[in-house]
Amino acid sequence: MSLYVTGLLWVGGAAVIAALVAYLIRRYGDEGGRPDNNEAAGQVFTIVAGLQAVLVAFVLIALFDAVTQAGDSAYQEADSLVAASWASDALGTGTGEEVRQLSRAYAVTVINEEWPGMQTGADFATSTGWAQLDELRRVVAQAPTEDEWQVGRKAEATDQLWEVYEARQARLDAAGGEVTTVVWFVLITGSVLSIILALLFGGPLIRTHVLIVATLAATITLLLYATYQLQNPFGGGAGVSPDAFEAAIERFG
Repeated sequence: MSLYVTGLLWVGGAAVIAALVAYLIRRYGDEGGRPDNNEAAGQVFTIVAGLQAVLVAFVLIALFDAVTQAGDSAYQEADSLVAASWASDALGTGTGEEVRQLSRAYAVTVINEEWPGMQTGADFATSTGWAQLDELRRVVAQAPTEDEWQVGRKAEATDQLWEVYEARQARLDAAGGEVTTVVWFVLITGSVLSIILALLFGGPLIRTHVLIVATLAATITLLLYATYQLQNPFGGGAGVSPDAFEAAIERFG
């Protein structure tokens, strides 16, 4: 099912349920003293909803930053891999070609094996990618040098491979991140309390109250759905793609 259809179903369902509960409470509940509760309920609602809004905003901002950083890490990793390959071309035809082939194989592994696993939060502590990166480092480290130019190119290739390692680790760390159970408990509990407090308000028109509660429930559900979709940068709604490594493969030829 489409991401947007699923979101609409969740948001619409929450709005309908909240509207129905609000209507039943107003239709069959005791109206005595309800208008007088507006001031007291409003003060509590301001505190609870305010804290909930701050928490949701903080979580969403952190998740948006994580998605951006995950995409940047992927591009940094692919670009450094290409730079290491280009620097290795100065170390001789044999070494340059071997590094290019290993780099291309590494990029293919990332796309075909690691990316689908990152979408589900798999562990890559012993994946083929690590072995290929170690082999790249070994080939560059053992490459002979004949002059200062080759020494500089070898140092450049080594530095770029270190950049690949750091960016790879950041990418895998981002794939394993998610919103903790405690944070989810606080988010959901705060959302339910905010909607319950809104049900305590009263007014002369039932339809206006029902519309307000439904809108509040829809908005809160939308934010929670966005939080759920963004908690894994490589899966769900974020969906960081392996475009950087596909471009790198094209550069390798």
